[in-house]
Amino acid sequence: MERLRGAIKEYAWGSAAAIPGLFDLPPADGPVAEIWLGTHKSGPAELASGIVYNPTADAAEENLRDYIDRDPQGCLGTTLPSSVNALSYLLKLIAPDQPLSLQVHPSRKQARERYADENDAGVEMTDPNRNYFDENHKPELLVALTKFEAVAGFRAPRRVMDVVGGLPCTIAEDLLRFLQKDLSSEGMRTCFEYLLSADTRPSEDQVMELVEGCRKRLREDTSPSARADRIVSNLADHYPGDPGIVASLLLNPVTLQQGEALFVPAGTVHAYLSGTGVEIMANSDNVLRAGLTSKHIDVPELLATVDYTAAPPIRIAPERVSDVTRTYYAPVDDFELSVTELRDWTTERNLPGRGPRILLAISGAIEVSTNEQRITLNLGEAVFVRADEGNLQVQGVGTLIQADIP
Repeated sequence: MERLRGAIKEYAWGSAAAIPGLFDLPPADGPVAEIWLGTHKSGPAELASGIVYNPTADAAEENLRDYIDRDPQGCLGTTLPSSVNALSYLLKLIAPDQPLSLQVHPSRKQARERYADENDAGVEMTDPNRNYFDENHKPELLVALTKFEAVAGFRAPRRVMDVVGGLPCTIAEDLLRFLQKDLSSEGMRTCFEYLLSADTRPSEDQVMELVEGCRKRLREDTSPSARADRIVSNLADHYPGDPGIVASLLLNPVTLQQGEALFVPAGTVHAYLSGTGVEIMANSDNVLRAGLTSKHIDVPELLATVDYTAAPPIRIAPERVSDVTRTYYAPVDDFELSVTELRDWTTERNLPGRGPRILLAISGAIEVSTNEQRITLNLGEAVFVRADEGNLQVQGVGTLIQADIP
């Protein structure tokens, strides 16, 4: 087992207080959006003691990516879905203080082909207009540590008509006209493309006209979806005039309470709005943005990636695999996530899971044992467990997150 320190991502939308607060630390001077625990080349975890969040630490002598590369078979085993000498998953802590971009992730086939295309075209990894930073898809599972708000996937077209109906503005009238003509996924495609495409996207004034209509409904308590109108108002506070504000009305609002989970497959348009969570995904950083961001937006590439089928958000209910562990099984072969809650130092428990694992203590103190090693993880500490270290036993009082493979 090797102790880990995470890669800190200080994106502008991050909370200065949420992640430090998880570890009983004061707020940071700036945003702390994510902590990455994995092997992705954009931010591999380091082999170092202490808690995963340490913004003042000097760089460690070795990172997890290089460590695995020295003995990939021993570290990863022989059953991983990827042939690359890296973990198939990326574990994160995420804490948006303001809404993230409206975005979608590609399929594995699309990522592989388009990554090669950008390489062949000579697009540098540092180019702000590059879309693909690896060859992998990026399905993801988020488990809420606090109340967590998001939008994900398209509503039923008739429900969209209910939500935009009665708004006295050009955009609402256009959306209604498109859906009255076609209530299928093609009608939803027409609406989404109309909002984002360069030759049809509404002006900032038109967007703000719709925003004011939503705010008026809220004030007068006449909204067919107060939650959707509140989301519109919130997005307009952060991204005034952005057509992505209107696109949120096409999507399902999602509220997760602590312990509840949302799965986002390839092609699903989504945006995380607020809260703190632990996220696990395929080992990728491929993001195609639709709006609500100052970063690069490639509208044609995004529109070609989106699944326009109306569907409810995919909530993953955990299975109780023991009296102390619940596991969230996502429908992919890249990862699974478990939460173990221990209340007794006197009893040693077997920890389910296999292959290369990352363990993170998010409360208390937990002792982790293999046949040859014993480590205590205190609040905020993490460890990488090689595949060849076999089964694990745990005891203590606290909560442990485990990332592993199916």
